[in-house]
Amino acid sequence: MPPVVALGLAFLYPLVHVVQQSFTPDEGGTSLEPYTEVFASESFRSALMTTVWLALGSTVGCLVLGFVLALVIAFVPFPGARAVARFIDVFLSFPSFLITLALLFVYGTVGMANGVWTGVTGAEEGPFHFLTTPWGVLLAEITYFTPFVMRPLLAAFSQLDGAQLEVASSLGAGPARVVRRVILPEALPALAAGGSLVLVMCLNEFGIVLFTGAKDVTTLPMLVYTKAILESDYPAACVVAVVNIVISVGLYGVYRVVSRRAGA
Repeated sequence: MPPVVALGLAFLYPLVHVVQQSFTPDEGGTSLEPYTEVFASESFRSALMTTVWLALGSTVGCLVLGFVLALVIAFVPFPGARAVARFIDVFLSFPSFLITLALLFVYGTVGMANGVWTGVTGAEEGPFHFLTTPWGVLLAEITYFTPFVMRPLLAAFSQLDGAQLEVASSLGAGPARVVRRVILPEALPALAAGGSLVLVMCLNEFGIVLFTGAKDVTTLPMLVYTKAILESDYPAACVVAVVNIVISVGLYGVYRVVSRRAGA
């Protein structure tokens, strides 16, 4: 009972309260008015589209980059490969805003790259201003979430029978064909599991969008923050939160199914 009570007080009660508030307009009572107003607003539709394309773009980027990096770590011998693999486990514990701050220090308006440019050319400002655009958010999310794809891939590669690779090579298959015909089929479940997890996390990412300072990038979590904190429109904020929860829970269900089949 104590864990159930603690879970109910810390999670279920606030969740039920958010859902209840989403059906309660400012004038009181219970109606679908908050939903109709939010769904009809351009800001919600724009935030939904931005959230979806950023999440999909980040997931595709993480899958491609994570697969290539995992291949190098697992199958290309180089000094320190084991240390790099262990560092990935440590990287998973880093908060997302820390990676964003690191990118700001390098590519920000007053970052290192612009400082070097102005120092060499004598220009008043450097050319790197992309971090405050959607592409900057995309870069930050790919940088942060790629290890979440690499971790299950490295686990899958460690279970791959090395004899299969040797047989394929002895039969004349080149590296590209070995990857395509032997390694990739074995990695597909891990890729699906890692990609599903990254997609769910990108849909709910708040810190990266906030810390990049991308004013024109409004995702669903940012819209919840704007409605609740800046505009004090709590019914609308709860509606957006409920939509985000429904999408996230649905994708998490897909992730669990894929992970179970992949053995992750």
